Amino acid sequence: QVQLVESGGGLVQGGESLRLSCASSRNIASINVMGWYRQAPGKQRELVARILSGGTTNYADSVKGRFTISTDYAKNTVYLQMNSLKPEDTAVYYCNGKLEFRGTTVSDYWGQGTQVTAPS
Repeated sequence: QVQLVESGGGLVQGGESLRLSCASSRNIASINVMGWYRQAPGKQRELVARILSGGTTNYADSVKGRFTISTDYAKNTVYLQMNSLKPEDTAVYYCNGKLEFRGTTVSDYWGQGTQVTAPS
């Protein structure tokens, strides 16, 4: 079992920055994919950014150039640096960890979520 605990959300003005943190109870180097998702009211949860165990990163088109996902293996923590926040970034942000076997997700872990609000 893996526990993921997010922190760092809050209320910011448009154009400002926030950094989200996700602390893992398991060595993140042993987790195949770590990612951040978000869910806005009335919308489906969507992938924001992810980092694979080899270091490859992927981003949603809407956040490319503004958000950066990174890891600190010594702290077993994944970060999401969010710059130039826009009202459309307002959502609950969830940390996710996936264990895979031969390309198939066998375990999927979620944090409790942290609210990010950037009003217009």
